[in-house]
Amino acid sequence: MTGGHEQLTARLDEVTLAMESLTGMLDSELDLGQMLQAVCDHAVQVVPGADMASITLVREGVPETVASTDQRAVNFDREQYRIGDGPCLRAAETGQPVRVGVGAVGDLWPQFVTSAEQLGVASFLAAPLTVDEDMSGAVNLFGFGEHGFSELGTKILELYTATVVIGLRSARRYFAARELVDQLNRALETRAVIDQAKGILMAAHRITAEEAFQRLVKRSQDGNRKLHEVAAEFVAAVATTT
Repeated sequence: MTGGHEQLTARLDEVTLAMESLTGMLDSELDLGQMLQAVCDHAVQVVPGADMASITLVREGVPETVASTDQRAVNFDREQYRIGDGPCLRAAETGQPVRVGVGAVGDLWPQFVTSAEQLGVASFLAAPLTVDEDMSGAVNLFGFGEHGFSELGTKILELYTATVVIGLRSARRYFAARELVDQLNRALETRAVIDQAKGILMAAHRITAEEAFQRLVKRSQDGNRKLHEVAAEFVAAVATTT
């Protein structure tokens, strides 16, 4: 009994260290690919019976393996994607962990079992990733032994999925914010060149700002081109003649 307690304590210490490492990645410069790969590597080390790992992300209904410890895991994932069902997709769809011994699901997923037997996989565990309305997925573990994984293994894996979800949500917020900044910068650049073109027209023809703007609008409509493109071309043409 003491030996079992010591083993459990040691394993939990490993999980704690791994979680601290992953959290540190979130605090540093964001590298989502490295973090996802680290999750796969750590999960195989600390979850009892795990021999391979992968991460599935489903975006706009399309599943993709974004990290793995073994090409066989990637191949197995792709077979599930091809079939359109299996533990990883079921976990992503339902938001519930899927823990199975492969031999027990022959009636439910016959093609899955055939692929598993070909790859030597006897046990499978998938913990869902629920990021937002547009992204879901699962962290997938594969075991060569016929143990079907344990409840402890499920709980440990769920700790990892919580970290992955935090990372993915942070990444999506980061990229959304960056896109917004890019849009604002483009809008400012567009406004600047239009104002510059208006100023040139106002000075050259002694007209109001509104009249100058309408001239640019007419050029845009006549040429079926964007207003800022017409303005930029006009400013460039004036610059070459002065």
